[in-house]
Amino acid sequence: MMGLTKLVLYLTVCGVYALSKPTEKKDRAFHEKELSDKVHDDSENFEYDHDAFLGAEEAKTFDQLTPEESKDRLGMIVDKIDEDKDGFVTEAELKAWIKRAQKRYIFENVGRQWPDFDSNQDGLVSWEEYRNVTYGYYLDDVDADDGYNYKQMMARDQRRFKRADQNSDMFATKEEFTAFLHPEEYDHMKDIVVLETMEDIDKNGDGFIDLEEYIGDMYTADSDGHEPEWVKTEREQFTEFRDRNKDGKMDADETKDWILPADYDHAEAESRHLVYESDENKDGKLSKEEIVKKYDLFVGSQATDFGEALVRHDEF
Repeated sequence: MMGLTKLVLYLTVCGVYALSKPTEKKDRAFHEKELSDKVHDDSENFEYDHDAFLGAEEAKTFDQLTPEESKDRLGMIVDKIDEDKDGFVTEAELKAWIKRAQKRYIFENVGRQWPDFDSNQDGLVSWEEYRNVTYGYYLDDVDADDGYNYKQMMARDQRRFKRADQNSDMFATKEEFTAFLHPEEYDHMKDIVVLETMEDIDKNGDGFIDLEEYIGDMYTADSDGHEPEWVKTEREQFTEFRDRNKDGKMDADETKDWILPADYDHAEAESRHLVYESDENKDGKLSKEEIVKKYDLFVGSQATDFGEALVRHDEF
């Protein structure tokens, strides 16, 4: 349990943070990953879709299915994608499904941790349960000192817990707990990500990030004072692009643009592509028949939950 506690403590406080050697660049920005490193050219093959949504090994598993098995199992998946049960899959529903499939590793991670925090097994994690599991040992042991200010960290966690707890009852559902542990994945949590980042970097406590704080977060100078070329580039990036109003520092909005950039939405592009390729009557939505008819395209996409649902009948 102590190992789990320290791990969760570290992840909660640091978030997704790149640990590196002094001469290597740390990157606090959260970017959507490409769905595949292959060219997306359906006129040649569906390798992009297979790699992006199944992964190389899962794609090999799919190759073992017959067309009949693929169509039957894809039909069951369509029923799950159709959230409003109107018999059609819209671009928005497909996008939501793909995004959830992209983040499945997050939900699996939370699922593994859940039993350790839901102490009374009531299907909720209260703030007290989280506090006791994560901080109880350190707060009870007055001599505990691992280099952390645990009371300060607990207060920061409590603030984040309250933001994730959308009905303000201090009990987190699994979805709320996921938002708490992975705030960068939820729109209503992104201001907390920005605030915590600024608190980490803003060493003089003035509520802004100046150039030296920005560089200091990424790089510790060598004794000879020589800076790698990338550090010089980052100084230019700060001056030219990060500090938009040219006041010598980044405020919350500028920091948000840095760490949470408005990236190209790969899931949206893929859902639009799948609808375009499959919508025979051009009504802007897909029937089950239209999807199953294009099963060779769909079973290679994240709409099929990395292919695992097709193989195991294990749907979201």
